[in-house]
Amino acid sequence: MRVQGRISPAVESAAPAKGRGRVLFATIAAQSIEYYDFLIYGTAASLIFSAHFFPAANPVAGILASFATFAVGFAGRPLGAAVFGHFGDKFGRKPALLVAMMLMAVSSMLIGLLPTYATIGVVAPVLLVVLRLAQGISVGGHFGGATLMSLENAPPNRRGLFGALPQLGVVVGMVGGTLIFLLISNITTPEQFAAWGWRIPFLLSFVMFPVAYFVHRYIEDTPEFRRADDKLAESKRSKPRSSVVQVLRNPKQVLLVAFTFIPATISFYVIVTGLLHYATSDLGISRNTMLSVVMLSMVAFAVGTIGFALLSDIVGRRAVYAGGALFAGAWGFALFPLVETGSFPLMLLAACVGQLAVGAMFGPGTALFAEAFPPSVRYSGASIGNQLANILGAGFAPFIMVSLLAATHTSVSVSLYMLAGSLVSLVAISMLRVSTGKAAAAS
Repeated sequence: MRVQGRISPAVESAAPAKGRGRVLFATIAAQSIEYYDFLIYGTAASLIFSAHFFPAANPVAGILASFATFAVGFAGRPLGAAVFGHFGDKFGRKPALLVAMMLMAVSSMLIGLLPTYATIGVVAPVLLVVLRLAQGISVGGHFGGATLMSLENAPPNRRGLFGALPQLGVVVGMVGGTLIFLLISNITTPEQFAAWGWRIPFLLSFVMFPVAYFVHRYIEDTPEFRRADDKLAESKRSKPRSSVVQVLRNPKQVLLVAFTFIPATISFYVIVTGLLHYATSDLGISRNTMLSVVMLSMVAFAVGTIGFALLSDIVGRRAVYAGGALFAGAWGFALFPLVETGSFPLMLLAACVGQLAVGAMFGPGTALFAEAFPPSVRYSGASIGNQLANILGAGFAPFIMVSLLAATHTSVSVSLYMLAGSLVSLVAISMLRVSTGKAAAAS
């Protein structure tokens, strides 16, 4: 029901409340498995893939090739954001989310079944790159579906929190993947782990199928999407052929979202992927020790994400996000010296404080970026901006980190790289136009 272009109070208060618990459960579960699948590739790239798929006389060349395929996944994310953004804005958040979930499950399981270079030669790394690209396309499409399903069901004064809750899936996925790798590493010999143990985490991706069935069977599309559809029908106008074309005709907002999000992606993947290789290969710290540090730091990420999302609902998203970006850039200069001590408590402190700073960006970021676009193009706009940040920041962060360390022989170069990303973000966020939660919901 609409009165003079405004959402009636009954619709605004009652419709979003229906089934919020189921929506939150489904989106967190789907996001958990999605990021479990996507992030275990990073662990495997650090520990296994360079030897199995990119054998080379120079170990640095092998790990760079392995991390390059890691970056391919991020290259696929903007493509996924565009494709799924179009369908998510045109046909609904739910169907786009379901297709993205299926794509991830199938591509991850196929990685677990993939023959190595020793078995089929150069075809092995080619197929690995193709499947990694499919993973990236899936994540690029999945992000918009999961986060918007939650955010667009939120009360107007809790959009920051509801937008952030699916980000717990990053934590659950990362911790779950790390625990699986730790478990398999501990119950197999090094030879068994290298031969077949690393495949098990990828094959466990089949659990995505029952979650997808739950979404299909029990979750409705979001009230905001349905209201935008109704508004369009009342105006007797047809939907634009492509919301992607609409947002790219004036790309300033998309680019500002991308540059705003860059330091969050750089810091996160330096800690969870780049640091893992640096500590085990350059500092001689055991694999299990560093996997434990990374896994425990995700608790700090979860606390930071939810805590700062709640704070953003009170004091505003822009101020909270800018503070997180500034601190993340500064903390890079403490992160590496603490890790280089080799002391477990100090390494854990380094990673946890860094992840708190990342959480200060991830927490308010989902709602901040969604509120930069109206509902009719939100899936496309927010997703493309987010995924451009991932390819520019996260996708190349481990690769750039290894290259900088090899070229300069000092971790200060990586700290400067992290600081540069933060400074770019501070400029971008000062220029980003956003609506308030209630205005964004009603637009």
